[in-house]
Amino acid sequence: MTDTDSDAEPTDTEPETASDTTAAGAGGDTETLLVSSLAESSGKTAVALSLARLARAEGDSVGYMKPKGTRLQSNVGKTLDEDPLLARELLDLEAEMHDLEPVVYSPTFIEQAIRGREEPAELRERVREAFETLAADRDRMFVEGGGRYDVGGIVELADADIADLLDARVLLIAPYEVPADVDDVIAAAERFGDRLGGVVFNNVSDAAFDGLETDVIPFLEDRGIPVHGVLPSERELSGVTVAELADELGATTLVDEGQDAYVERFAVGAMGADSALRRFRRTKNAAVITGGDRAEIHTAALEAPGVRCLILTGGHRPSGAILGQASEKGVPILAVRTDTLATVERAEDVIRSGRTRDEATVDRMQRLLSDHAAVDAILE
Repeated sequence: MTDTDSDAEPTDTEPETASDTTAAGAGGDTETLLVSSLAESSGKTAVALSLARLARAEGDSVGYMKPKGTRLQSNVGKTLDEDPLLARELLDLEAEMHDLEPVVYSPTFIEQAIRGREEPAELRERVREAFETLAADRDRMFVEGGGRYDVGGIVELADADIADLLDARVLLIAPYEVPADVDDVIAAAERFGDRLGGVVFNNVSDAAFDGLETDVIPFLEDRGIPVHGVLPSERELSGVTVAELADELGATTLVDEGQDAYVERFAVGAMGADSALRRFRRTKNAAVITGGDRAEIHTAALEAPGVRCLILTGGHRPSGAILGQASEKGVPILAVRTDTLATVERAEDVIRSGRTRDEATVDRMQRLLSDHAAVDAILE
């Protein structure tokens, strides 16, 4: 938004600018926190809902909004994001879905926006009006960003734009594995500017924890980027069990052992056996997705300690030797009739969906925040 000089001549654009700059007034004295993230499936939904419940436990009346629905159940039509549905249930909100999710950010919507058939000013007004409705008589509003902080830039509704529109402070949820990840945090901090209230690192492994605490956090705070918490990795928040994955994929289970193991990521077996073995040995809590007729890949996967299951595509059944080896090692084998690409896409959707989509998951995140984050500092 552009500052205007009090002595400047009035223009036709002043009423619209005033509307944008007074969006915060829509909620009166409502405190607004926008929970944004560097990456999809970062725990943003669980964090937003957990903070709302913690604030409500302190006596505040709370509201929730996700201006851009990005986690959609279908690509066209009147699709809905599942996150506002969960928020409405867990926070006991009597709110209409068109207010909780005023913009359905579907592939169809994006195509129309690129073709110039969506007007950013009208979309901003839609978001502002929905916010006014939801924020009425609320002490606090918790606004959830899109999948990543930069989603929505096509229509000038990236998370930083929404923070300006709603006069919101921003909490950034960030993953961390290696020091180079700090580049992404700094880039986001520059984008949010003074609106950034702080960062919470989520799903941090034991191996990465010490370096984050001793080196990265002081580095960021020396640059004016507060870090409000480091949440350790918990397998219940990081993936789904093999049994759940099999059910979601509609897979036939060929080897039953080990179905309670958690899968957090996928590796595609599309290379030679030697390359596959080297790659599989570097992964952890992974499902290997490959053709059911790739016996050499099956063997390599079963030799890697970090592989939790095999998903065999194309409707092919492996040899009895492979089945026997998997059973002996306690590695389940699932078989699907779809091809490898379609299976990978569906499996990744299942992993994303399993991270923050029920009350039990939010309960766990609420405990993590209480134990490992400065909740008071986040909410103040």
